[in-house]
Amino acid sequence: MNAANAIRRLREANHLSQTEFAEIFQVSPQAVQKWEEGSSYPSIPNLIDICKHFSVSVDSLLMENSGRIVEELRAAKNIFPNYEGIHEWEAYSKNLELEYRQSTEEGLDLSTWRDTMTAVTNLPDCREKDQFADILFQAVINAEAIPGYIYREPSDLSQIKELRKEQHLDRRQVPDRVLREKIRGAWLGRIIGCLLGKPIEGIHTNELLPLLKESGNYPMRRYIVSSDISQEMYENFSFRLQDRCWADIISAAPIDDDTNYTVLAQVLIDRCGKDFTPADVGHLWLTSQAKDAYCTAERVAFRNLVNGYAPPASAIYKNPYREWIGAQIRGDYFGYINPGDPEMAADMAWRDASISHVKNGIYGEMFVAAMNAWAAVCDDTEEIILSGLAQIPSTSRLYESIEAVLDQYRNGVPEEKVFQAIHSQWNEFNQHDWCHTISNAMIVVASLLYGQGNFGKSICLAVQTGFDTDCNGATVGSIVGMQKGAAAIAEQWIQPLHGKLETSIFGVNTVSVDQLVEKTMEHIG
Repeated sequence: MNAANAIRRLREANHLSQTEFAEIFQVSPQAVQKWEEGSSYPSIPNLIDICKHFSVSVDSLLMENSGRIVEELRAAKNIFPNYEGIHEWEAYSKNLELEYRQSTEEGLDLSTWRDTMTAVTNLPDCREKDQFADILFQAVINAEAIPGYIYREPSDLSQIKELRKEQHLDRRQVPDRVLREKIRGAWLGRIIGCLLGKPIEGIHTNELLPLLKESGNYPMRRYIVSSDISQEMYENFSFRLQDRCWADIISAAPIDDDTNYTVLAQVLIDRCGKDFTPADVGHLWLTSQAKDAYCTAERVAFRNLVNGYAPPASAIYKNPYREWIGAQIRGDYFGYINPGDPEMAADMAWRDASISHVKNGIYGEMFVAAMNAWAAVCDDTEEIILSGLAQIPSTSRLYESIEAVLDQYRNGVPEEKVFQAIHSQWNEFNQHDWCHTISNAMIVVASLLYGQGNFGKSICLAVQTGFDTDCNGATVGSIVGMQKGAAAIAEQWIQPLHGKLETSIFGVNTVSVDQLVEKTMEHIG
């Protein structure tokens, strides 16, 4: 940072001596002299005080933009947003600690910026904090790689394909009658798994497990219902249990992003066909749902699309959530309409994921889409998982983590130890760990393996493990539902849906499961 010339110009333009300038900001004249000589720099609080006092921007000081300083001296700009009121998903300045961790995990060297990021994080929400965050974002996108970083994780599709391990899958087909039942099973599975986890989304296992035990539902084997929750439980649990969508009090499967995106993908194919582009996905997002329907990385991408950032820039610009679970919950439909073709399913998933995610965030969607595609023609759980792994770079963190779960399963490690190991590696009380693609993908894979094709056991394992309960329940339910078909799903799971799904998609609103299945079969062609 070089503020020397800018500080001198500010002082002289306001006809202040170094001593007078120093008095305003409660520093010594010698400090001001050193600032103007460039032999030392103001602290971040000093810089903010200077900017506020003279109504200039932080970047005008740090970037020595004399024209901007003169302009801002002529007329202070007093039209600013309410920085405190901006949602954290839309305020990069509120997520600099998260950005540091995300960047470090990606292999970027931000060590020289660590203290600055911490200092800016601790500032109150204000214009200057936002301006510092702009500068720090430039540091992120220009950062060098950490020496010796072992992972190769491109976001470009052609480069992803170059890093895949070859897997030779024999082409298979199933009769339309069987396929229709599998598609129905996949839709029901996703909706049911989401409903199982939705009422307790955000709870941690230190309360989830006691909740299940107190309600006689541990190990989990059914929905949590309203009669499970006593008045004492309402009062004693810190997780808010009031006003939840318990399965016994709903008239249709409720609105949720885990099902919205699957329906939205169907709308996408209906409007744009299978040759859709990332730009088509972005346009559909802007015209199909309100902003509040999107969370974390999707909310950032929505904001970026509104502001003119086209994919893949929409996924990158000020997006600290770029490897979170959001894309992983969006890929199912591309598997549904490509039965027996995991590569095409993964290609479509890439086009969808690349508007909001990078690297492992993209791979998560490709992985799930491919598994759904192969589950349509295969009843071997391990082979289904391998079909998904075959579509992502073998040099990635996601691949390594899924391989670790597979190795534990093959070596006979008991299921409880596998899930404990995931909890040891990922901290459910940390927002980044709780919502990351990799932690939740590991739960999905472990639930598929140890569920052993049993629909109820599989989704219950995914939910009672904690982390992103509705996302993981939905993904596991979708894959097992496709693998086994609707006949393998007991009526206790299906009945609370009343055959209907509510969405927040404009023009869709509430849709029947029958309609979703018929349209999917039409898209398979």
